[in-house]
Order: sequence, then structure tokens, then C-alpha cells
Amino acid sequence: MIASDTFSVTHEDAQAIDDCWNRIGIRGDKSCPLLIEHIHCRNCAVYSAAATRLLDRYALQQEDRAHLSASVESEVKTRSLLMFRLGEEWLGLATRTLVEVAPQQAIHSLPHQRSRALLGVANVRGALVACLSLVELLGLDGASKVPSGTRIMPRMLIIAANGGPVVVPVDEVDGIHAIDERTLEAASRSGTQASARYTRGVLPFKGRSLRWLDEEQLLSAVTRSLS
Repeated sequence: MIASDTFSVTHEDAQAIDDCWNRIGIRGDKSCPLLIEHIHCRNCAVYSAAATRLLDRYALQQEDRAHLSASVESEVKTRSLLMFRLGEEWLGLATRTLVEVAPQQAIHSLPHQRSRALLGVANVRGALVACLSLVELLGLDGASKVPSGTRIMPRMLIIAANGGPVVVPVDEVDGIHAIDERTLEAASRSGTQASARYTRGVLPFKGRSLRWLDEEQLLSAVTRSLS
């Protein structure tokens, strides 16, 4: 059922559609001879045809808006990066490599570890998962200076490596952010990544420099550290 209030038409619509229900119908002077047969305008074929026409027009308008919205979105492409801190350095990693951000947990060392980056294993919901040091893999200074009075919650990132998930502890997680592809392309062309290990570029973020990590190179290094 479509209420008569639906037909608050624009001037253009009013010219195209005879809203007789407002003139001689149930909302008008009730002089329409068809009222005797139909009792109410909503039971009349004229009313139904007008309703169908307006709904079709509304559907077309919605399609036009959706097409316009899709066109605008296609013009501005973004990529999601997880922003986190190790020591004094902020880094960004593509979210497609991320499984979960978990609270800090105990790391159990392993005897006869062959890799300096392998810290041990951590218990993730009952399963033992290898724990690696990104500080070691990236060659960073892990010393972290946190301003007094600032409450920082260290986290563990669970990332999807080739042989299965691995855990990497981080000092702080800022969150997931959508970065304009043009900004990332400019960062990758800047050449600053050549001096930093497993880095695609350096970009400005919240008033600081952020290293955009090359996830493919990083995951390959993770795999080598576990073999």
C-alpha cells in the first residue's frame, strides 16, 4: 500500500502526472465518479499507474546517484595501512598481511635458536605461534622513549606469513588508515626507500615520517628467519 503523502511531487512531476486524487479524489472534493466503485483512490488503476511511474523515476535517480558516487570513488583510490611504532620509528604495513592485533603476551624462548630475529613462541588462543623481532629484521634501534604521563599499550601483530601466522611485538598501534594511492606512488618514486631495509617509501603522516614497508620483501625475510 502507498500512502497519498508519497505523492508530494515536484513541479516537473506535477506537470507530467495528473494527481487527480488531490483534486477530485479522497484528498480532494470526492467528486470522482470512480470513487463509487473503488471506495478509495489507492484501489484505482490511475493511482496505481502514477505510483509506479514515480517509483520508477525514483529508482532511476538512485541509480544515477550510485553511478556518480562510484565514479567519484574510482577517481580517488586508497590503500589501507596499519600504522604502528617500533622504538622511535613509525611504520605502515598493508592490512592484507594482517590477521589480528592482539594484547601483549608472554614470549617463551626456545633453546638452540638459529635466528637472531626469532624471539621464541607465544600462546595465541591455545596455539603456539612463532614470535619474531621486527626490530632485528628491519635493523632498527628498539629503544623507546615515551613522554611521561603518556599511557601506551604495547601490542602484538599477528601477520600472515607463507608458512602460517607469526607474531611480532610492537610498542604502539595507531590504527588502520586509508592512504591515497597518489601519496603512496609519490613516496615509492622518491628513492628514499633505497637506504632502508624492506621499505617501499617514506611518507608524511600526522606530522611525522612514516616508513611504508614492502610486505612481500618483509614476509620473505620472515620465512627465511624461520627456516
